Amino acid sequence: MTKPPSTVRELIRDQYSALTQSEKKFANALLANYPAAGLASITIVASNAEVSTPTVARMVQKLGFKGYPQFHQALLKELEAKGSGPTQRRANWASEAPEGHLLNRFAQAVTENLGQTFSNVDSEQFDAAVRQLANTEGRLYVVGGRITRALADYAFTHFQAIRQRVTHMTSSSATWPHYVLDMVEGDTLLMFDVRRYETNLQRLAELAAERGVSVILITDQWSSPINSVAAHTFNCWVEIPSAWDSNISTMMLLEAMISAAQEERWDETRARYEKLDSIFDTTRLFRKFT
Repeated sequence: MTKPPSTVRELIRDQYSALTQSEKKFANALLANYPAAGLASITIVASNAEVSTPTVARMVQKLGFKGYPQFHQALLKELEAKGSGPTQRRANWASEAPEGHLLNRFAQAVTENLGQTFSNVDSEQFDAAVRQLANTEGRLYVVGGRITRALADYAFTHFQAIRQRVTHMTSSSATWPHYVLDMVEGDTLLMFDVRRYETNLQRLAELAAERGVSVILITDQWSSPINSVAAHTFNCWVEIPSAWDSNISTMMLLEAMISAAQEERWDETRARYEKLDSIFDTTRLFRKFT
């Protein structure tokens, strides 16, 4: 069963083709600065998007809201969810938890997260991001945050085997200026940032973008502020019956990118794999079965 849209962003994507040109103009303005662009009064948000107040009112109703106040309240709840910590997250799911064993509820939540994540991936954007990840004309930098540094480490291990010129940035932001010093136009920065979003990562993304580096952002369904400077943003659904968010859909998307990048440059990658296996054999790092 397909999970119904849970955010205003998803509602807009679902209904986008049914919107008029003026309604699409407001929708685009909202998505470009989401959700902040919709948190003021209806007259202000209409003025900022350079559309009429009736245009905003019509679009809101097309999204399924009775009126602008309900639309505004939905955005406020999303903003609150962005900043929620582990204690509040557990309270949210515990108060609404369905009957049954935690394993069943957990499996259902993860399955729905995977479905939502992959149904919202734009294939053309995915392909463009993969081409960047596989392009060795520029250097690939990879970095994560407090929780997502494990994902960054996983990405680095695979991309280092797939291609040359890959740099795993340390988790210490004090060292990042040294990496930025060597960044040039044509390089790519793969970033992981989920709620609570890290201000140091945002500043790093801004500095990299200023130098002409293409930022690829993997984030959650609410979207990190890094989205404003990213060339490509991928949203992963992460809520589970836990005090913590899940990285399962994020890992699945990352593995899809790794697989696609491998295929993008398979001849070169196959040669690297063969050389790497030869080195492993020479160093006897792994047990060999005959």
